[in-house]
Amino acid sequence: MSTPLLRPPGFGWRESAPGVLELYAEQTRAAELAARFGTPLYCYSGRAITSRFRAFNRAFRGAPHTICYSVKANSNLAILRLLGTMGSGFDVVSGGELARVLRAWPGAARKVVFSGVGKTAGEIDAALRAGILLFNAESESEVERLAARAAGLKKRASIALRVNPDIPAETHPYIATGMREHKFGIAMSAAPAALALAASSRWLRVAGLSVHIGSQILESGAFAAALERVSCLARDLRSPLYRLRYLDAGGGLGIPYQDPETEVQFAERCRQYAEAVMRPLRNLKLRLLLEPGRAIIGPAGILITRVLYRKTNGRKSFLVVDAAMNDLLRPSLYGARHEIVPAVWRPGGASELFDVVGPICESGDFLARDRQLPEVAEGELLAILDAGAYGMSLASNYNTRPRAAEVLVSGSKPRLVRRRERVRDLYAQEFL
Repeated sequence: MSTPLLRPPGFGWRESAPGVLELYAEQTRAAELAARFGTPLYCYSGRAITSRFRAFNRAFRGAPHTICYSVKANSNLAILRLLGTMGSGFDVVSGGELARVLRAWPGAARKVVFSGVGKTAGEIDAALRAGILLFNAESESEVERLAARAAGLKKRASIALRVNPDIPAETHPYIATGMREHKFGIAMSAAPAALALAASSRWLRVAGLSVHIGSQILESGAFAAALERVSCLARDLRSPLYRLRYLDAGGGLGIPYQDPETEVQFAERCRQYAEAVMRPLRNLKLRLLLEPGRAIIGPAGILITRVLYRKTNGRKSFLVVDAAMNDLLRPSLYGARHEIVPAVWRPGGASELFDVVGPICESGDFLARDRQLPEVAEGELLAILDAGAYGMSLASNYNTRPRAAEVLVSGSKPRLVRRRERVRDLYAQEFL
């Protein structure tokens, strides 16, 4: 089979011997990382994160904007700090994510947007005390709760109303959020009443509108359609009671999991996305808030795993590896496809059809099905690509399995940014 392209600029091949290629994370061999930190192991490229953030930011240079990285995609403190050094803001959806952001980047609160349909009183209070930029309110009940909590703390809150544009998006149904049957946002017809309710409280400052139609969307048409509807609403909502300052366009720009992009190709796709988002907003004089997550961090991470056993059941061949659905849930949850490559590649060698499966006691514990892969021996390493987003952030301790370690590589310097859990960590909070 042909030699697959990896994910520039973070991951690539280098020839280690005639006819033998090795996988590198920037300047460090994947095999060296596995030997030093063990497996399964999440590895992130600092150069890839930086490059992709800058490309996304450049695409919107024609409009006043703030990038608020979507923390749910990957919430490692070191990654949040790296993004903070580049001027990123943050989109959070829980009090825990807010706490992570404030720990990683002191002073970040003024660039934090708090989204989500179920903010608790405690979470609202924490965000008010921190002085965040904006709450994205998703129901009239939440507007009332925000007003009450702000009055109790005597802290004025800036809010945007998240509207549901009833726009379909080509993505997995679990990560589509812009239709009226979804739990997110307020119907556009109900927006004027909800904004009037917010404006009636002296403790709320109505500051904008927000929209988010889903995740892993590769075509820009749905974004353009949603922003057309919201821009019309913004024009209709001009009122002496409040002054809209922000339009939060959400996130959702996807990545091509099967076809890697060059840096130039990614920059061009960001440009097309920016054009689709900005065109409907011309002359509105609103600051654009953007919430990319996967587009920044997805291709900047891989999951390194070791083959434990080769196994055959009739005509079915399996590679049993030490990573599992508790480490990377996306294949089991969404039927997602991640490319898988060996850490040592011999182009032109034999290949075979495998299911790549983990040790968990579930038939749903698979990382790939019916995948054409080289004849990898027991003990050798595989790398699961595009695992930077919704990999570690969705990880669990199912089957009492410790979660993986995480490393951040910058050039030839890998740095441990999360130690591997120990089994005793998993029951340290329990009582007999």
